[in-house]
Amino acid sequence: MAAENALKSREVSTMIKQGFISVPTLSFSPSRTATTTATANLSRVYSPASSPNSKTLSSPPPSPFSSSTSAQTLTRPPHSQTLYDMMSEEQHRESKLSEEKRRKLQDRVSKLLDEAPFRDAAGDVRLSVVGRDGFRVSMDVHKSVLAEKSRFFAEKLRRDRGVAHSVEISDCDDVEVYVEAVVLMYCEDLKRRLMGEEVSKVLGLLKVSAAIMFDAGIVSCLEYLETVPWSEDEEEKIISHLNELQLRDCGAEVLLRVSSEPSTSTRSDDVFLRLLTGVLQAKDVKARREMKSLISRLLREDATNFNDRLDVSKDVLYHLCHRCLSSLILCLSEATCVDEKRDRGALMGEIAREADNMQWIVDILIEKKVGDEFVKLWADQKELAVLHSKIPTIYRHEISRITAQLCIAIGRGHILVPKETRFSLLSTWLEPLYEDFGWMRRASRSVDKKLVEDGLSQTILTLPLPQQQAILLNWFDRFLSKGDDCPNIQRAFEVWWRRAFIRQYVADQDSSQLQITVCDYQN
Repeated sequence: MAAENALKSREVSTMIKQGFISVPTLSFSPSRTATTTATANLSRVYSPASSPNSKTLSSPPPSPFSSSTSAQTLTRPPHSQTLYDMMSEEQHRESKLSEEKRRKLQDRVSKLLDEAPFRDAAGDVRLSVVGRDGFRVSMDVHKSVLAEKSRFFAEKLRRDRGVAHSVEISDCDDVEVYVEAVVLMYCEDLKRRLMGEEVSKVLGLLKVSAAIMFDAGIVSCLEYLETVPWSEDEEEKIISHLNELQLRDCGAEVLLRVSSEPSTSTRSDDVFLRLLTGVLQAKDVKARREMKSLISRLLREDATNFNDRLDVSKDVLYHLCHRCLSSLILCLSEATCVDEKRDRGALMGEIAREADNMQWIVDILIEKKVGDEFVKLWADQKELAVLHSKIPTIYRHEISRITAQLCIAIGRGHILVPKETRFSLLSTWLEPLYEDFGWMRRASRSVDKKLVEDGLSQTILTLPLPQQQAILLNWFDRFLSKGDDCPNIQRAFEVWWRRAFIRQYVADQDSSQLQITVCDYQN
């Protein structure tokens, strides 16, 4: 017996620890009683006092969590609250929110019925609308109006002329919208009635009008949607509803603002070329900067959300690259023979602008994962590199940012090119980058020194070891001479050192030959 009691005691102790039984400390809470009692009074049958006819609203039975089972409520201190208590309180809160929502719905429908054109007339059809939650609205309406306005009701009410009817529409998504649709049947000016309504409300009316074949309601809703502005969320809902209700033909006017003739890649390329060229040639600096940011953001939008989208083509981007290169060569050529009469500030601005244009297009190429051809194109610009070396650093340092861009992309694996192309890039542009690095770092806040150094290090380390050695020994001498005006790529130097002197890798010529030995064993 003692053992059995001990076992039960352990079971109770375990349940207390798990939160299903609380420590038996109880207290009385008057405020809790008042709240619960007030909540219980929310669920009721509601009859509009101002409606003389049989237009009634009723609610489903109240939730068991909405009323108190006794006048007094026992509560536990917060520190001893059990899991069951917390679950009950959560259900109680949800029940209160549901009742509040239902009360507001009743008030809106009551107001709608009080202002309805049929409120004072004796109808010959008892129409009831029942929601999925059991909420019911009944109203006395006229068979002649229903049959004239709705092909659905005309079919249902065509028999038994002169006989009173009782019609019930069950399992409705939104009772309020159904009542509103019936009210619309009595209105002479539907457009005025819909004025000021939210798009979501009109979409609900459109859905109900289509369900009961209320043609005038459908036309009025579509005319409203064609007129008012939409948010992006509303735009998606409108297109979805018209497709779902199979109203694309009669809703063609509505969809004109989002649809066009089938586009072709050629036509799209013309548009993209015009937009990008406009940015490259813009005269207002602030507007140019804003439009660059906007176009870049739009081009970066996730293509997975727009499977049929027409993106800017690779041909357009490379056409602009060649145009920018030609302009850059022309600017540098003028800079090499500049005289005192030419405004040096204006010349520096032109070079910086053309270099910035090139950087922007290269950014787009990298983002679109089509920058591999540009690496070779840039590596082959021997003429440009020669011109670059002939003008003062103050004019040319923006050009070296293009090389830095490519090294960062290669170092991150965003551009994949053969080792010959990588070495050619560094052979042509590494020395200019060294020369301009100090000015790049000081003159432009947007240059991330560490990012450039990491990208350069990674690019160098992708080359064969002898090429790494030649580049890094050259850097070693330059860094000792220039210090902070030279990129600090010590990390690449350390990796090369370990590869060359510590972890030397020597291919085993015989490792690929498989040796098989056969042994005979006597039984």
